[in-house]
Amino acid sequence: MAHPALLADQQTDGDTYAELIKLVSELAHEIRNPLSSIRLNMELLAEDVDGIAAEGAGNQSTRRARAKIDLVRHECDRLQKLLDDFLDFSRQEGIAPEPGNLNVEIDQLLDFFQPRADEAGVELVRFLDPELPAVRIDRETFRSALLNLLINATQAMDTGGQLMVRTRSAGLGVTIELIDTGPGMSRETLARVFEAFYSTKQGGSGLGLPTARKIVEAHGGTIDIESAPGRGTKVAIWLPAPPRLPTEPPVSL
Repeated sequence: MAHPALLADQQTDGDTYAELIKLVSELAHEIRNPLSSIRLNMELLAEDVDGIAAEGAGNQSTRRARAKIDLVRHECDRLQKLLDDFLDFSRQEGIAPEPGNLNVEIDQLLDFFQPRADEAGVELVRFLDPELPAVRIDRETFRSALLNLLINATQAMDTGGQLMVRTRSAGLGVTIELIDTGPGMSRETLARVFEAFYSTKQGGSGLGLPTARKIVEAHGGTIDIESAPGRGTKVAIWLPAPPRLPTEPPVSL
């Protein structure tokens, strides 16, 4: 049994972490308001500059001003994305799982994602086990985690490729596998993929995979990644399946 003092320290650490997350989340919300105002005023200023250029009064200084406006707007968009990703990451503690058909959820998500995959030249291949047992999931949060993984895999295959999505029973639960034919990751990158704010993508927040892991773990599951340079990447999610109820009541003796 753990020492009472150790348990108290762990509880204190947990409370401190929760309080820190709450404070930083509130700060992020506060930052979003002036950031939105800056973005809006940049759009209005861009319209004014475009109006001057349309009237024939534009010159090299006008073009430089427009380029600077576009830069500020781009940075506002990047900060907005970072704040949105952080807020998603910080609020993935409480979920409301309900019994659901995982294959149906995945099918619907892949149908939604198909146009983006087609645009990127990525073939989606589905191997969904028809005998897959039901699981308990929070549909909205779990779909957001899977969508993030689909986006990551598609972005990794910048010249196109194939992304296989497979479901199967595994022990006392189910496994979802996403296997891509991308370039794979080095051992160093693989060791850090779940670190918050670590990203190898230009402009990436580094919160997508940590958020996905928080969502999966909130469902009582696990997520693992296997990858190597030149061999693609496999993401495996395991979720527990609730015990199946007997079809007939037991016979009393």
